[in-house]
Amino acid sequence: MSTPPSPHAAERSDATPVRIGALVPLTRPGWVEAGQHLLAGIELAVQECNGAGGIDGKPLELLVRDTAADPRRATAAVDELARLGVAAVAGEYHSVVARAAASRADALGLPFLCSSAVLDALTEEPTDWVARLPPPQSHGWRIYADFLLGAGHSRIAVAAEPSVYWAAGTGILREYLAPRGATVVGLDMRALTPAAVCDELVRHRATALLLLVGHPEPAVPLVRAVRHDPRLTGILVGAPAGQPEFATWATSLGADGTAVPFLRYLPERLSPLGRRVEAALRGRLGEAPSFVAFEGYDTIAVLADVLRSSGGDRARTAAYWPRVAVEGTRGRIRFSRTPGDSVWQCARTPVQVVDREPADPGRFRILHTG
Repeated sequence: MSTPPSPHAAERSDATPVRIGALVPLTRPGWVEAGQHLLAGIELAVQECNGAGGIDGKPLELLVRDTAADPRRATAAVDELARLGVAAVAGEYHSVVARAAASRADALGLPFLCSSAVLDALTEEPTDWVARLPPPQSHGWRIYADFLLGAGHSRIAVAAEPSVYWAAGTGILREYLAPRGATVVGLDMRALTPAAVCDELVRHRATALLLLVGHPEPAVPLVRAVRHDPRLTGILVGAPAGQPEFATWATSLGADGTAVPFLRYLPERLSPLGRRVEAALRGRLGEAPSFVAFEGYDTIAVLADVLRSSGGDRARTAAYWPRVAVEGTRGRIRFSRTPGDSVWQCARTPVQVVDREPADPGRFRILHTG
């Protein structure tokens, strides 16, 4: 799929377009709604870039590839996009898929800006070819753990499916919470039904259950089972990975899906740019944009700035990450490296713990910031 440059940009210049590859999950088993929001933000920013003259008079052309949450498919897409001559690759929501794409981009010498995936070890070895907008998983999930402790939870159960991402999240929580007097009990969703999870929560006297599982299955039946078990009245149900962010969560669960805290990467108040982009994204999506849509917009804002400075040369693009200073929808975007980081990391990304308000599931409450 290719998004052509705007007609106005094409009229101004016959120059060969500057191509960017975009990786997004648009079919299942990928999280399609997240992919749609990510792509909406990317496409809006491309349209605005071309309306303002493109990259030094050259139109920006977007080549979209559906990863369907499949690492092998993402790797093949990076290979194809490299052959097509893209100046850079961007996008992806699923962490395991982004890791595969980042590793392949690194091997090919192709700049990759990760839009929305948080797994700490995005590449095995340090690389200058890869940069990332969202904070590492360890940063966000520690903020979530602080929220749990502040709310008085010290017996926490984690219902998890097998995944590198979920396993990493469980490890972060255990490592952070244990020295602070809290315990984390793992519940294997390969072996337990929702009813059996309820029995385990009672047996372990858990006060909080975290959903490290996919949506809608098994998240929706699991939430319903817990919410309607009289033994578990008052237990906190949380979803740090952000499943309740999207409208399908509220549609699927109604009142049962409220008061489920999750991580969101937005400031308490959007800047004027953020408010303008929010209105434009709402028009494209027909609903309130998620933080993932803002990540998509900011991705292109960064790449447009980098490509103007590098002239589209891949090596010069990769060398420019530490000099980025771009006004994004959620604040100033800069990249830095600290010991242990394998990629260039956006600094000071805002982090919130929020939930859907029980009295109005369409509204979000900010519970904690970090």
